[in-house]
Amino acid sequence: MRKGKTFFLGFLAAIILPFGMSLAENPPSEKAKERYTWRNAPRGSSGVAPDAASHADQAIVMVMAADTFGWRGYFAVHPWIIYKRAGDTSYTRYDVVGWGGGNVVRKNYAIPDGLWFGSKPKILADHRGADAEGLIDQVEAAVKSYPFPREYRSYPGPNSNTFIAHIGREVSGLNLDMPANAIGKDFRAITNPVGLSSSGQGIQANILGVFGFSLGLEEGIELNLLGLNIGIDFNRPALRLPSVGRLGMDNVDQDNPDSVAAEKSGSLMGVQPSIKPSG
Repeated sequence: MRKGKTFFLGFLAAIILPFGMSLAENPPSEKAKERYTWRNAPRGSSGVAPDAASHADQAIVMVMAADTFGWRGYFAVHPWIIYKRAGDTSYTRYDVVGWGGGNVVRKNYAIPDGLWFGSKPKILADHRGADAEGLIDQVEAAVKSYPFPREYRSYPGPNSNTFIAHIGREVSGLNLDMPANAIGKDFRAITNPVGLSSSGQGIQANILGVFGFSLGLEEGIELNLLGLNIGIDFNRPALRLPSVGRLGMDNVDQDNPDSVAAEKSGSLMGVQPSIKPSG
C-alpha cells in the first residue's frame, strides 16, 4: 500500500513540476499582454530553415515542432516536416491540421519554417545533401501511407504528432526523436498496439495513446500514462517530461549557421495564408 502511494505521489510530482516550469518560462500574464488571436498571431519566417534559393544545390529535410496555440501550448507541440530536392528553390511542407474537415494532411499549409501562431519552432531532425536526397522518396511514401487521413482528435490522437510519428516509423533514417510533450505521437490503432517507436529504431507498445511504453536508442526509455510521457534519454542525456518535452541536451543542435535571420527575406514561399490554429 505504501509503495503504491509513493508511486502515485512521484507520478503526480512528475506531472505538476514540469507544468510549473512551463508556466514559469512563459507566464500567463505575459501571454495576455501579447493578446494574440488566430487572426493576428505572427506567422512569418522564424529563420530556422536555410534559405531555399541560396541552397538550391543542396537537398534538405527537416522536422520542426512549435508550441501549440493558446493554453494548449503549456502542454503540447505541433510538428511538421519540410524538404527540398537538390535543384529546388522552394520547400514542400506537410503537417496535419484538424480545422476545416476533409483530408487533414495538408501540403504547404503555411510557410516552411513559419512561427506557429507566434511560437518559434525547434528542430527535431535536420538532414542535408546526399543523406537528405535519399530520404525524400521515403518521406513522400510515408505521407501517402498515413492511416488516419480523415481523422483528427487533439487528445489522445490521431493528430499532428501522430502524423509525424508515422513518418518517423516509416523513415528510420530521419533519426527522429519526438519530445515527450508531443501528445499523440504514441497513438496506435487498437488493432495494432505493438510495433516500432516513432524513431523507427525502437519498440513500442501502446493502447490508443493513453497507456504504454517506448524503448529505443533515440528515445531511451519512456512511459506513457494517460497520454503524458515520462522517461530518460541516454543517447543525448535528458529527462523526458510532460509539458517541457525534454530537460537536458537538445537532440539536434539548434544553432544553425546556415539559417541566420539576416539570410531571410521574411518568407520562403510567398504570402502567408490566413489560417486557424490546430494540431
